Amino acid sequence: MIFSAHGVSKAVRDQAEARGLKVFDATCPLVTKVHVEVGKMRNQAREVVMIGHKGHPEVEGTMGQSGGGMYLVETPEDVRSLKVGAPDQLSFVTQTTLSVDDASVVIAALKEQFPDIQGPKKDDICYATQNRQDAVKALAEQCDLVIVVGSPNSSNSRRLKEVAIARGIAGHLIDGPDEIDPAWLAGRQKIGITVDASAPEIPVRREVDRIGQLTGAFSSPAIGAGEGVSLPQELVELPGLPEMKPE
Repeated sequence: MIFSAHGVSKAVRDQAEARGLKVFDATCPLVTKVHVEVGKMRNQAREVVMIGHKGHPEVEGTMGQSGGGMYLVETPEDVRSLKVGAPDQLSFVTQTTLSVDDASVVIAALKEQFPDIQGPKKDDICYATQNRQDAVKALAEQCDLVIVVGSPNSSNSRRLKEVAIARGIAGHLIDGPDEIDPAWLAGRQKIGITVDASAPEIPVRREVDRIGQLTGAFSSPAIGAGEGVSLPQELVELPGLPEMKPE
């Protein structure tokens, strides 16, 4: 069994152990850090508010680190209606794939509603998520259309599209090259393509190639923040696995 980058609850780990499964833990280190923080907070008898999207696998995994004493909020409105058991013993953590802007609004509401609330010592927002949002902002200055490659169920994919639209240019989210509508491309001079934080490179190349077929345009890479890629050592050593090099 491979635990995905989103992480899993304690219940899933217990089930894997009970079944005697060989486990490859590919949980993102940032997600693991949040899990550790939740454990420490609960050991100190603190209640924990998680900022995130209901139903997201990362949220389910993090909320599953404790059998109780945790609350989930997504918006400032959720915060205003939140009732906790111990407002003087309250902490918060965030879903790592939120945008800094979205998280800061909810954090501000929490601090206003619960002045004694404490947060993690360091920012837990995923650098890959933030890098892509910053890249879309830069693309919006140069392009008249941004296409995001990612799952419609992905919060960070939807956010990338929203970032483009908020800057006054057209934005579309697609999950494959067949979803590209040629009408989107008519009259466009520069088209930006970005990808969510967890999509591999191969699907991106398919979208780029498809746009080239439809328009005759050529592609050139934009310059963004570099990111390293690491895998669990057990997976790296599996025979036949393609080599992954940091970008």
